[in-house]
Amino acid sequence: MIIFNCKMFPRFYCTETMVIDSIIELPEKIRHHATHVLRLKQGDNVTLFDGHGGEFSAQITHNNKSHTSAIITKHSDIERESSLKIEIAQAICVNEKMDWVIQKSVELGANRIQPISTKRSIVRLSHDRATKRLHHWQQIVIAACEQCGRNKIPEVLSLSTLTDWLNIKNEHTLASHTNYVLSTTANGNLKNHTKPLSTNTITILIGPEGGLTPEEEESALLKGFIPLRLGKRILRTESAALATIAAMQALWGDY
Repeated sequence: MIIFNCKMFPRFYCTETMVIDSIIELPEKIRHHATHVLRLKQGDNVTLFDGHGGEFSAQITHNNKSHTSAIITKHSDIERESSLKIEIAQAICVNEKMDWVIQKSVELGANRIQPISTKRSIVRLSHDRATKRLHHWQQIVIAACEQCGRNKIPEVLSLSTLTDWLNIKNEHTLASHTNYVLSTTANGNLKNHTKPLSTNTITILIGPEGGLTPEEEESALLKGFIPLRLGKRILRTESAALATIAAMQALWGDY
């Protein structure tokens, strides 16, 4: 039996300037969660992080329906990042599935998420809707970091078509990335590949519910992407990225 005994205080992403022994007013969103969800009271400990690295220990000094304040007591130079740098290029899928992929990818250690639109994508977003979804996805990333203990916020890039995204990959980018495209016709699996260089970013391209078209997959291969299949079973789009990241972390990362 394995027992995990790691006490973690409630964690909040906070962009306020934090200095040891200073008292800060916590933003409304944090105040609401602390008051109405967690029922925190004066004297309770919390952890704050600003996304720039490390985290701050703090103690609630005042908390009511109008405002919440906390005194900053300590800064800890601690990170919980994987040794692997992982980017997922995920074909957008229906709202709940896309939210799930982003949330769990962050928990598993992804550093960057590139939403892409493909020929078989079911979801089509206008510019305005894409902007709103980007903000929504960024909030999911922040919440996932609050939950899993990460102090650096992974980047969510603006929605791009697969063609445009592949076109901006130049020789320099390709040289500093190890690129995989998930394919149901691939023969190779992860056990056939060696661990990428520590300086390389691992990019994983995942198609939509109906998969990438043969032409799209060929375009990725021409850019140097390595075809990859996870076992003999066909995974759903919302499972593929997560299974791949978890397998890579087990083989090469911090699992």
